[in-house]
Formats: sequence, C-alpha cells, structure tokens
Amino acid sequence: MTAPAAVAIVVPARDEEALLPACLDAVEEARAVLCATHPDVATRTFVVLDVCRDGTAGIVAARPDVVGLPSLAGNVGAARALGVEAAARWASATTDGPLWVAGTDADSVVPPHWLATQVEMAALGRDLVVGTVQPRPGDLPADLLSTWHAAHDAADGHPHVHGANLGFSLRAYEHVGGFPPLAAHEDVALVEAVRRAGLDWVATGAIAVTTSGRRTARAPHGFAGYLEGLGA
Repeated sequence: MTAPAAVAIVVPARDEEALLPACLDAVEEARAVLCATHPDVATRTFVVLDVCRDGTAGIVAARPDVVGLPSLAGNVGAARALGVEAAARWASATTDGPLWVAGTDADSVVPPHWLATQVEMAALGRDLVVGTVQPRPGDLPADLLSTWHAAHDAADGHPHVHGANLGFSLRAYEHVGGFPPLAAHEDVALVEAVRRAGLDWVATGAIAVTTSGRRTARAPHGFAGYLEGLGA
C-alpha cells in the first residue's frame, strides 16, 4: 500500500456524554499533527451513535468537523462496520487514493502522534496496525493497576488486540469481509481474518491509547468485563 490519501477516524459511542469530549479533543489534536506532517492527507472523524439516550448526539452535533451516524444496532461490531461504510463513501467522494481507517473508542484518549505514526506504517506497506491500551491510572485501585501492567506486554510485537487502538486499510478490511456483527470481540475477529489472509500487519507499542478503567460494561465480555475479572 502507498501512503493513504485519506484517513477516517471511526468511534462507536453508546451514552458517552461524559467521556466523549476528551476523546474527540485528543482525536482533533492527532488530526492536527497529521496535517502538519502530511498536509495532503484528508481526514474526517465519524462517531456512530449506537442507541444513545443521553447527550452524546448533542456533543457530536456541536462539532462541525465530526460526522454523527445514528444507529439502532445496539451492537458494537455493527456500529464499527457502519462507521467504516460511511468513511468509505466519504473517501470515494473526496479522493481517488487509498483510505486508512483508524478506530478507537469513545471512552479513550489517543496520543498526538497516533494518526501520523499509522500513516507512516501504512506507507511502509502495512495493512493492519494493532496498538496497545492502558487504563487511566486514576480509574483503578493501585493493586489492580499493578496487576494489569504485570499481565500486559506493551512492547512491539505484543499479543493484544483492542478496538480502541486499531488501524487498517480499507482494501484489507473489504478483502476479509469487515467487522462481523458481534456484541464483543469483533476487533479480534477482524485481526484474525487479516492474519489468516496473509496480509501485512504489525503489533506496535508506539501509539498506546489511554482508555477508561471503568468496570461497568457497555458491551458484554468487553474491556470493562475483563477489568472486573482481573479484580476478582
């Protein structure tokens, strides 16, 4: 793959009015860094409003550079897929070049170099970038935070998969059939499909995303449930 002509950021959200502003602020900073280093790359942020009943939609509507996509799926896999579909339509109307999709979660904060690093990896031929996450320290008791770090490899080549820190080419995504409509582990399914297809991928520790350490799950068997299990 050559360097992407466009980058879309896809964020599924369900009742995230408290945490989404920080997520979008961080994404906007990452877009600004990408613009400074790769001024010819078009960017757009898509937030999938998946069965939201709070003020999440209003937060998105107040940001003219963010596209809100209503969804009644109630399913994170379907929500992510809806976001990628909208991103593909935008990219096809914006440029003739390849699209890179960067995915995170509404309760997460990406680092400033998050997009620029992914674009550089894409330019080297990567079809998939699998990043790491770290819980926000203030969200967890010290002993649970220590348990988390002891159980997680944050270096390059790590074995983890997190929907809050994934990047992929649209070409690879479509080649393997996209996100399946799963209520959990849709990110793992996509990564496994890309690996089975023999496409070029990398697991990197260079772009760690900070995510909420809450243990009340939005998605069954997701990250919050995993943290609850660590605590037990």
